[in-house]
Amino acid sequence: MRTDSRRPRIVIICGPTGIGKTAAAIRLAQRIGGQIVGADSMQVYRYMDIGTAKPTPQEQAAVPHHMIDVVDPDTSFDAVRYAVLAADCIDRLRQAASPAVVAGGTGLYIKALVYGLFAARRPDPQIRQRLARRAETQGVAGLHAELRRRDPQSAARIHLNDRFRIIRALETLETTGRSLSELQRRHGFAQKRYTTFKIGLEIDRDVLYARINQRVEAMVAEGLVAEVQSLLDRGYHADLKPMQAIGYRHIVEYLSRKTAWDETVALIKRDTRRYAKRQFTWFKSDPEIVWSTPEDVVRLWPQIASFLERPPRHADR
Repeated sequence: MRTDSRRPRIVIICGPTGIGKTAAAIRLAQRIGGQIVGADSMQVYRYMDIGTAKPTPQEQAAVPHHMIDVVDPDTSFDAVRYAVLAADCIDRLRQAASPAVVAGGTGLYIKALVYGLFAARRPDPQIRQRLARRAETQGVAGLHAELRRRDPQSAARIHLNDRFRIIRALETLETTGRSLSELQRRHGFAQKRYTTFKIGLEIDRDVLYARINQRVEAMVAEGLVAEVQSLLDRGYHADLKPMQAIGYRHIVEYLSRKTAWDETVALIKRDTRRYAKRQFTWFKSDPEIVWSTPEDVVRLWPQIASFLERPPRHADR
């Protein structure tokens, strides 16, 4: 792990939703005197707190958090922008001699931060507007079907209702003549910018799924329906990218009387479990990750301190 002293060093805590990344990151940041840089594609949006399991005010007061509440839900945001903004945060922390603990479950964001992304062309407003009009008239599913024909690899990664990413992928095809998956493959994520100590959190799959089910129930009790209704009342359309996320799109359908309440809750639980499985698949493919249960991260603290070339702040408790 000491192969390149010129690169800034960061600690990464990753894993599936509901496994306890926030609590583990807070304990670690307190131990090493660091701050947390979020790596969650939904927690960047303002007004979306309950459905994204955003760190509570108390958790954010315990350790400074960055990359949370960055943009409004109707503002375009992707892995490229995340990588730029998160890198700025890490640079500021480095200047302040405060280690960065990158914590989150969005694998592409973490990969984009560490390795960079290919330099995509600037969006073409005319092409984007034309595709947006087609989405309105033909439906998002029609655009996804076209993407499936022209770039099946990207289509397989993009949800059928993810209007923003579908349009971006088709726009890339039209502006570059190459598919998004081809451009990403050519880039190869080869420009490593950080030396990393990656910690992956894992627990028994059945235990995780039970936690996810309980978490969904807690979100509902905390006011998820009211949060979604508030977003709609603010004028954030149901077709917006973040409004198509798990939980939000389900509650929109419930409020539109397309699904019954019991079915809505069951679908949120099911789709969250499926998402967690996809996250496991993504992170398990990374051979650099050191795996641990959330409770056992404490055993890695001596290695982390050595990696950062600084002593732990507190003795083990």
